[in-house]
Amino acid sequence: MSSKGVGEDCLGWAARDASGVLSPYKFSRRTLGNEDVHIKITHCGVCFADVVWTRNKHGDSKYPVVPGHEIAGIVTKVGANVHHFKVGDHVGVGTYINSCRDCEYCNDGQEVHCTKGSVYTFNGVDFDGTITKGGYSSYIVVHERYCFMIPKSYPLASAAPLLCAGITVYSPMVRHKMNQPGKSLGVIGLGGLGHMAVKFGKAFGLSVTVFSTSISKKEEALSLLGADKFVVSSNQEEMTALAKSLDFIIDTASGDHSFDPYMSLLKTYGVFVLVGFPSQVKFIPASLNIGMLPLKYRKLVGMASFHSCNSIR
Repeated sequence: MSSKGVGEDCLGWAARDASGVLSPYKFSRRTLGNEDVHIKITHCGVCFADVVWTRNKHGDSKYPVVPGHEIAGIVTKVGANVHHFKVGDHVGVGTYINSCRDCEYCNDGQEVHCTKGSVYTFNGVDFDGTITKGGYSSYIVVHERYCFMIPKSYPLASAAPLLCAGITVYSPMVRHKMNQPGKSLGVIGLGGLGHMAVKFGKAFGLSVTVFSTSISKKEEALSLLGADKFVVSSNQEEMTALAKSLDFIIDTASGDHSFDPYMSLLKTYGVFVLVGFPSQVKFIPASLNIGMLPLKYRKLVGMASFHSCNSIR
């Protein structure tokens, strides 16, 4: 681990308390190590995690908090032993910036599941004891292992949200074979994750139905994102009409909501993936017995919101 940099030359925006209000904040990054990449940050996506930790929703915020883990920018310096990047490359940094690099998960490219704990891009404690600070800042220094190449033909502004919201839905969709053309996908919620799920679903050739509690999302879902159907989840008639019609459901909603009404919409051998962040997950046992079949005939999965290196590379 490189030593701490000299001088507070990085300009960021930080929350000083649970109000979550951001204000200018100068701090130092570590000096460039032999395997590090120095990145000028041009764009950083806004994630709900930024709200969670700037407002201390989990009670573990380490102020001042510089949020941001959907980082896109341009390489300005590289360490002597960096092999995968050069000055001028467009790169992205996601939700974590370190891990032990030696456990079975790290060796398998699943650093997010590191047995010693992956280090979050912001509000994390790095292995040298420093508190990590994120992408609401002018630059960042990251080990090359946790950087991802972005084609220069792809806009950095569009790439940034893919580093969290994008991979959070893409990874489980691919892992659980929710990318089969002609199949049907239900997307619960149309926030940041939901937008990505609809886009990936259409790109995979799926028939996509969006479920929302708000009719105001209908035009956006159908006209802007290209979903095939839109259903207000409180409309019992519309929900009943879709019984046993979906091969896959991806639940992206972070607010607390009932899961049971959606289970009856899955076909036999259907897959339900939860990537949202509700405060609790509860099912009525009977709702898991779709068509009087035991749960083994369906797959109910919870996925970590974030990514592994293998998901992107």
